[in-house]
Amino acid sequence: MSLQAKLDAFKADFEGNKAPPAVVAVMHRATAALVATGQAERVKKQGDHAPAFVLPDVDGAPVDSAALLAKGPLIVTFYRGIWCPYCNMDLQAIEEIAGAVRAAGATLVAISPQSAANSRRSQRENKLSFPILADHGNAVAESFGLRFRLPDELIAVYKGFGVDLPVLNAEPSWTLPMPARFVIAPDGRIAYAEVQPDYTRRPEPSDLLPVLQRLKVASAA
Repeated sequence: MSLQAKLDAFKADFEGNKAPPAVVAVMHRATAALVATGQAERVKKQGDHAPAFVLPDVDGAPVDSAALLAKGPLIVTFYRGIWCPYCNMDLQAIEEIAGAVRAAGATLVAISPQSAANSRRSQRENKLSFPILADHGNAVAESFGLRFRLPDELIAVYKGFGVDLPVLNAEPSWTLPMPARFVIAPDGRIAYAEVQPDYTRRPEPSDLLPVLQRLKVASAA
C-alpha cells in the first residue's frame, strides 16, 4: 500500500468515525485558508540555494548542513511533531527507503520544532535510523518559507485534543512548518522540493531515489 493510501485510510476513519463534524470543518477551513495564501508557492524550490543551518540533535550535539553536504547529497524532511499521526506515518515510510538513501551516498535528516525529549521519543517509537533535529521556533523552517501560525479556531481544536504546542515545542508561538521534503545537492542547490500545505497529503518517499541517482550520475560525469 502506498503512503498516500495509508494516509487516506487514516483520514477517512478519523473524520468519519472519531472527530465531530464541527472539528472536521475547522480543520478543513484551516487547510483551505493556508492553501489560499499561496505560501506554498513561495517556498524554496528546485534550483534555489538551500539555507544553511546548524541544529542540535536529540542529545544536543550540533549538526551542520555544510558538513553533511561535504559528504554528498542531503535529504531534509520537515516534521510537525510526534502528536501528528500523518507525520509519523510519513517518517515511517521514509525510514523504509533510508538504506537506499545511504547506499546512494546521501544523508537524511528530519527537522522539527518539538522539544528534544519529544524528538527522542519520535525516533524511538518510529524506529528511525536518521536524526530529528530541533528547530526552536521554526527558525530554519522560516528560512525555507515553511513557517506559519495556526488560526485561533484550530488552536482551540488542538487544545481540545490535548495538543498544546507551546508545551510540546517549548516555545509559545503556535507555529508549525508546512510538511516538506528537499533534496539538496552537494553544491547547496535544491535538486528536489515538495511542500504540502495540506498535511494529510505527502509525496511517496520512493520519489527521492531517482533524484539521488541523477545527482550520482552528474557527479561522476
